Amino acid sequence: MTDRILLKSPDGAQAEIALHGAHVLSWVPAGAPEQLYLSPRSEFAPGKAIRGGVPVCFPQFAERGPLPKHGFARNQAWRLVSQDVSRDDAMAVLALDGATADVGAWARHFELELTVRLAGQVLDLELACTNTGEAPLSFTAALHTYLRVADLNATSLAGLSGLRYWDSIAQRDERQRVELLLPGESGVVDLDRIYFQAKEPLLLSEHRLNGRVRRVLITSQGFDDAVVWNPGPERCAKLADMPADGWRHMLCVEAASVGIPVELPAGETWVGRQSLSLESAG
Repeated sequence: MTDRILLKSPDGAQAEIALHGAHVLSWVPAGAPEQLYLSPRSEFAPGKAIRGGVPVCFPQFAERGPLPKHGFARNQAWRLVSQDVSRDDAMAVLALDGATADVGAWARHFELELTVRLAGQVLDLELACTNTGEAPLSFTAALHTYLRVADLNATSLAGLSGLRYWDSIAQRDERQRVELLLPGESGVVDLDRIYFQAKEPLLLSEHRLNGRVRRVLITSQGFDDAVVWNPGPERCAKLADMPADGWRHMLCVEAASVGIPVELPAGETWVGRQSLSLESAG
């Protein structure tokens, strides 16, 4: 079983992190239920990506390059740098050193750090990359956040209207004309979109049967883009590490830098942040 870290803030908020991939597996805000989707069929094994939670995509997003899908960071053993609980929050810092990571042919000098901080209704994730070499470093990255939903058909995502996006399924550029209502404008659930220059906060809203609405506010800094992904029923059925109906209970809303790779000079540090805030539990 993958080594795990349990973070618990003084107000009762909790997060669980696997050292494998510096992978956030669980986020339970104070007084609220689980907010992340983790597939019950996830493989917790060396070299295997965990399905759900918050995978770290680095130094390549998806198949946009010569490396395996989403790069190697999510399949590496990270080390715990520090863990602390203060009066107001709890925090853990994990690191991956390029000198010791299994990077294959991608021989670069770098150090990654993921900082996880939680308190109350908020989970903050910060991914930092330092170029420890003498040559410029180019990469793409994302925090591949799987948000749990009770029913995808009762879910919407606001904040994308007017943005240009790349439809990875249709392989074409489009523009988002209205807010994203699921299962989609044409009734199709299968979504794989990169929204470029997504600078504004996003709001996931889920209407529950009890008439209440659960809302999660998603903000980011340093990441230029946002990715929205759901495999839909057909693709989900082909994923060995997902139950056939898993697509109904998740929506990936990812902070990402994909359209324009990060160009990091020698000795410099890039930082990207994503903050999730439970506005109402529903």
